[in-house]
Amino acid sequence: MTIPKSMRFVDISEPGGPEVLQLAHGPVPQAGSGQLLIRVSAAGINRPDILQRKGMYPVPASASPIPGLEVCGEVVACGEGTAKFSKGEQVCALVNGGGYAEFVAVPEGQCLPVPSGLSAIEAAALPETFFTVWTNVFDRGALKAGENFLVHGGSSGIGTTAIQLAKARGARVFATAGSSKKCSACADLGADLAVNYHEQDFVEEIKKATDGYGVDVILDMVGGDYVARNIDLAALNGRIVIIASLRGRQADLNIGPIMLKCLVLTGSVLRPRSDAEKAAIAASLYEHAWPLIEAGKVKPVIHSVFPLAEAAKAHALMESSEHIGKIVLDLNAA
Repeated sequence: MTIPKSMRFVDISEPGGPEVLQLAHGPVPQAGSGQLLIRVSAAGINRPDILQRKGMYPVPASASPIPGLEVCGEVVACGEGTAKFSKGEQVCALVNGGGYAEFVAVPEGQCLPVPSGLSAIEAAALPETFFTVWTNVFDRGALKAGENFLVHGGSSGIGTTAIQLAKARGARVFATAGSSKKCSACADLGADLAVNYHEQDFVEEIKKATDGYGVDVILDMVGGDYVARNIDLAALNGRIVIIASLRGRQADLNIGPIMLKCLVLTGSVLRPRSDAEKAAIAASLYEHAWPLIEAGKVKPVIHSVFPLAEAAKAHALMESSEHIGKIVLDLNAA
């Protein structure tokens, strides 16, 4: 295809609510050394996009200020030093920014082939959540078959991915969610027990379900007062991985149980990591997770799809927390 000089993209006019997202026009980026230029078919919506829109998530110096961290589309140009993909191939990619646009340049190592059987919408919903879950649950958390695993926010994009991957790899899976409908969705995806945190104490319920053993690996997106409760619930030699702080970044900790249980309390972020680190995660996903997707054992859960011009509506939906699974922008929609 002939690459145009101008493209549509979503601009953050100023920090604020969803209404500050405006459709704009600007130059098409070029594929630099080691990069691919992708004509975007679909782009996923993620919580970091919300924080960036609010001015609470600084953009790395080398990244595009355009929001959007995951896409699916066609490779239309290959920069110097690329060899893995060719023009015309369909890929999904974890991008460092710039996903809410018709074209985006991305390091080739962060691109993966679209799993067979998946649509562009489904493939666009893979990278951010799968990269995040893999590096935190299986790399940092070292979850193994036969262990107990808990994910908070089980009906979110991260949660639905974590439940499926952990279950497919042989773990016993627990989840928390904020309604009976969301708990049912978690159970349908493979959770052995989903606890409605508005109605039950998840520490008490999961201790009961495990005969007092507790949980080996906990993936926490809540923070705040959940940190102490996670420590209470963790099993001997348990690993607690914090990736977000929806209930605050401050926690009141008793370090006694951490020492007595030999716990690991850790956390991470994804976007600031180097291209090499992200490429290594992509390679692990291709080896271990992509076969599960192609076998139909794991798949993205899509809640809603919006055209690019309605990015504000997509953000408003995510902030309402009424969704189950992923929200995606369709760049081919009117």
